Amino acid sequence: MRSLFLIPLLLSSFLSAAVENDQAYTSLEKLSQSLRTLNFTTSFVVVKNNNAEPYHWSHGINEDNAEVEVLSILNGPHRDVVRRNNIVSYLESGIEPYSVNSAFIASPIPEIFSGNTEKLIKNYDLVSAGRSRILGRVAQFIRIIPKDPFRYGHWVWLDKDSGLLLKLAVINDNGQVLEQIQFTHLELDETINPSLQQIELTDLPTVIDLPDLVQKQDHAWGLSWLPEGFVEINANTHRIMHTKQPTEFKMFSDGLVDFSVYVSPSQDENRPSGFAQDGATIAFNEVINGIEVSVVGKIPASTAQKIASSLIFKVTP
Repeated sequence: MRSLFLIPLLLSSFLSAAVENDQAYTSLEKLSQSLRTLNFTTSFVVVKNNNAEPYHWSHGINEDNAEVEVLSILNGPHRDVVRRNNIVSYLESGIEPYSVNSAFIASPIPEIFSGNTEKLIKNYDLVSAGRSRILGRVAQFIRIIPKDPFRYGHWVWLDKDSGLLLKLAVINDNGQVLEQIQFTHLELDETINPSLQQIELTDLPTVIDLPDLVQKQDHAWGLSWLPEGFVEINANTHRIMHTKQPTEFKMFSDGLVDFSVYVSPSQDENRPSGFAQDGATIAFNEVINGIEVSVVGKIPASTAQKIASSLIFKVTP
């Protein structure tokens, strides 16, 4: 008889969890739409290792329904990233300005938040965890929980009214905050900001042509293991700035998180593994049989080590 009484309780718990997941997914869909369709001006700081890096971000929709946005880093050398629809321009002190074809600007905000958030469902559970107050606004709190131990969780707080991001934290499996993004100002407008209109009249750098063969080079090595859901999105060969040593590079993504693998010859035959951590970003390095492999990304150290250990060669290096 006792089991009969438990059935309604289990069913109620299951339905409650399903509703929470639906609410979380709906909120993230609203975030994606808001980031692409609203006129807003905002500021935020990236906090890690007791340091705070400030940014200023403006986004608008012009009369042709095209997106215009500018992200500026406020500390250190002057750097602006400008996007007009599918062209992104990088304007930085001491570096020749250039533009590339892209629908996203490189920023601390994960690209997927303004893209197809449905991709998150395969590798993460989405849980609506109530409401709180952030930046003087009512915020919907959502936990993005990994389905395996090979990646970090993300907690997000979204403005209840606009759907925009107010806070983001990267969390390890012990519940420790590794780094966070805290918004310090948010202003919504009915029309596009005049400063963004001015950018539309400005001549931006010429778009650099990046052929597919440069971005998708085939290397003589691969990885025998990857966390579920990660796929290769880029591969090339370049020289390290200081040593001029040629290095082969591959980047992998699960939609929310990216990590990179670098492989190059080493003067050492073997070197013990080591790592450095900057907020949520790990840099793992080791040398085996004269080959140096480094893994860099916002993943746990144990995951980075397992990835490095899975390096295999299609031919003898």
